[in-house]
Amino acid sequence: MWIHICAVGRLRQSAEKSLFDNYRIRFDKLGRNLALGPLQLHEVKDRKHGSQSAEAALLSHVIPANSFICSLDERGKIISSPEFAAQLAKWRDDGQNDVSFLIGGANGLHANLRASANFSLSFGKMVWPHMMVRLMLSEQLYRAASILSGNPYHRS
Repeated sequence: MWIHICAVGRLRQSAEKSLFDNYRIRFDKLGRNLALGPLQLHEVKDRKHGSQSAEAALLSHVIPANSFICSLDERGKIISSPEFAAQLAKWRDDGQNDVSFLIGGANGLHANLRASANFSLSFGKMVWPHMMVRLMLSEQLYRAASILSGNPYHRS
């Protein structure tokens, strides 16, 4: 099952990009044996002072056809890391070929994109910068693969 992160804005050379790349590589290696991955990042231009609808249109163009859509939103479901791993495995086992995680810009995702999501996930009630959300999601994807493979990375 291919994993896509479709996000507004670009990760430039930074500590966040370095960590994101590290977790993506780790996920790809571990996920391969679990039929998870590879992880692809699709970035669209962050429109300063742009509208959510303009960002939504750009995001819509990078979501693979027939992809299962998971929005990352503060109003989404809060789940544990083992529950996230189980959810990924369920999507895979249900025959999903592509899962796309959507991350909005500074103003979040447009209501139409949120409404079109098959699942909505939250990293808590706090609002996180969208660049940090990418990093946190990449780490959680690697952690999920670790849990599913019995790797000791996750300690509960």
